[in-house]
Amino acid sequence: MVKATYSTRPSFLGVASESPKAEFVVAGVPFDIGTTHRSGTRFGPMAIRAISRMLIDGHNPLTWTLPNDLDIADIGDFDIALGETLKSLELIEAQAAKIGHLIALGGDHTIALPLLRAAAKKHGPLGLVHFDAHVDTWPDSFGQVYGHGSCFYHAIEEGHVDPKRMIQVGIRSPLGRDIHDWTVGKGVTILSAQEVHEMGPAAVARAIADKMAGGKSYLSYDIDALDPSQAPGTGTPEVGGLFTWQSQAILARLGEVNFIGMDIVEVSPPYDVAEITALAGATVAWQYLSLQAAKRGLH
Repeated sequence: MVKATYSTRPSFLGVASESPKAEFVVAGVPFDIGTTHRSGTRFGPMAIRAISRMLIDGHNPLTWTLPNDLDIADIGDFDIALGETLKSLELIEAQAAKIGHLIALGGDHTIALPLLRAAAKKHGPLGLVHFDAHVDTWPDSFGQVYGHGSCFYHAIEEGHVDPKRMIQVGIRSPLGRDIHDWTVGKGVTILSAQEVHEMGPAAVARAIADKMAGGKSYLSYDIDALDPSQAPGTGTPEVGGLFTWQSQAILARLGEVNFIGMDIVEVSPPYDVAEITALAGATVAWQYLSLQAAKRGLH
């Protein structure tokens, strides 16, 4: 008998395994002191897990795969040092380093830096597929050296990301020309939300795959890449963003990209009354796992 979704174990996709040695390991990272506007993403992992149970009762129709057939574990949340950014980044990196293929549920976007530090030590400089409303390449976030707006500045400067294999999708926030020019000057491709709307999902996916060709890559997905009508529960919403159907259509076409890990960040449940944003975040991770299932023939 198939259990009702609402009575399924409240882990990600209802998985029962808690083994950190699983091929794919889900972990929450409830860190949100790197935010610059509204906090609350510490509650993101719990919300994403709870609503992810909506995705367990059949195939993904975009890929006709069953992600639940993968070797997946949910190991709970990483330890952080409450109120201490530098110590928290050290803890996150150390815990991520022990995991093979990590699916991280944030938390604010600051967590991408220690996750990339850990991943690059294993794999070398990575290609980066970055969905977001913001470039996150400011040298600091309103005076915070390490915050959610500066994670990729540091990742590039520290050599964890190869900026010539980095693409940002959905960008549309106010942005200093100097930050834009620094980012593009490093070799990063920026696709604004308007360009995504005009190009269509197939062309965007092709641009991503071409940019990632030839190496291992990481997916960092900020939920504010989506329009606030699609994902209201986030700390720094920006109008004019992607719709969930566009996001899914793009992600479903990225099967040729050699991803070694991902994060879904900036889901902030206090600003969402109906689990809309958490469901969008859970579905991003589900679609990512669907790509991995397709590569393994799990139809």
